Amino acid sequence: MQPVSGNNGYSLHFGGEGPGLSTRWRILSAAEEIMSEKGLAGFCISEIARKAGVTDSVIYQYYKGKQDLLFSIPAERMKEVMSLLQEQLSGIQDVWSRLRKMVWFHLRYNDTYRGYARLLLLECRSSKAFYSTPAYKLVRQYAGILLSILEQGVKEGRFRSDVNARLIRDIVLGALDMETIGALASKEVGQSETDFEDFMRLVESMIVVKRPTDEARINRADAIMNAAEKVFAEKDFTSATIGQIAKLAGVADGTIYEHFENKEDILFSLAAKRFDTFLADAGEVFEIRNPARKLRRMIKFHFSSFLSERQFLKVFLLQLQLSLRFYGSKAYDTFRTYFQLVEEVIEEGKAAGVFYPEVNARVFRNMFLGAFSHMALRWLILHESTDTDRMEEINQVTQLLSAAVSAGAAQDAAN
Repeated sequence: MQPVSGNNGYSLHFGGEGPGLSTRWRILSAAEEIMSEKGLAGFCISEIARKAGVTDSVIYQYYKGKQDLLFSIPAERMKEVMSLLQEQLSGIQDVWSRLRKMVWFHLRYNDTYRGYARLLLLECRSSKAFYSTPAYKLVRQYAGILLSILEQGVKEGRFRSDVNARLIRDIVLGALDMETIGALASKEVGQSETDFEDFMRLVESMIVVKRPTDEARINRADAIMNAAEKVFAEKDFTSATIGQIAKLAGVADGTIYEHFENKEDILFSLAAKRFDTFLADAGEVFEIRNPARKLRRMIKFHFSSFLSERQFLKVFLLQLQLSLRFYGSKAYDTFRTYFQLVEEVIEEGKAAGVFYPEVNARVFRNMFLGAFSHMALRWLILHESTDTDRMEEINQVTQLLSAAVSAGAAQDAAN
């Protein structure tokens, strides 16, 4: 039997060399083909044995049962995936180019090896047991490569340093999941790779530090007040200096005096700005007309609604969202009506000139829902954060998603 090969020239080998390993490879290859078509519940061991040219008992020499066999497929695939990814990234020094290459590779690989992608997303990831397997450790290592690229971008000053790189990782990986599901299950697109440029445009708006021509549009007074707020929070007002505020704001000391009389004037001005924001928000709780504010409120509403029903959230994350059958059910029709509200807000903002006209509403919706799923999974299944951390992360991801569609919305969110 020949190794599985896709139309992009990748050739994957399960298991390596040797008679025993060759038998194991044949079993895994047969299992991947059959399981990707029928799912974990729809096949039997004897089918795989016949396909692999072995007896049932031989399979049980290598694997404890159906689930163990299922989880072993991504374990082997991920080794090859990371090797191929390192090859793709080799020689690329520019951090933005490295990020683009990893996202492109992810979309292209899942488009090419749909059976594997279907197994990983709709079978393995829907099982809580998967998250304690060696295969999931490899998935985490893969996510670590993305995180290292993001952290490198922050270190080099290419990506924003005021946001949590782990959140960006969750947003990107979650969005990639939804893109793949869109091609595999809901059939919104034929190939998720076709969304690559729209995807990266959102990511760029969200994390790339603006060029000087863009920075000229930033309100210097707001930047100074934001910096002062951080300095005042870390130090007491008396010990804080104009120099510290200027350094954090990225301006010269003299620039501050072009906008404020002294340190006290900055303090009172930022307080007035915050109070104005609170009053504006309070007035729009019941009726929101501004698309940028409506989007932020919708994002927070989604988080609060799902997190208040934690048992259902676990069911949704593991048993609905990652189930192929869900996407052909009436329940999915209801869910689709719900998430179309996000797309409508994006279109409303584009029509009003608040959001970039080239924003792909569907890709943004995938980014939003994917980010939520990855964050909620980390919180509820992997137990990696406290309630306080979650509130901070929700606020940050709201600002990041706003930044993805509109520089104006990002600035407004930060203010």
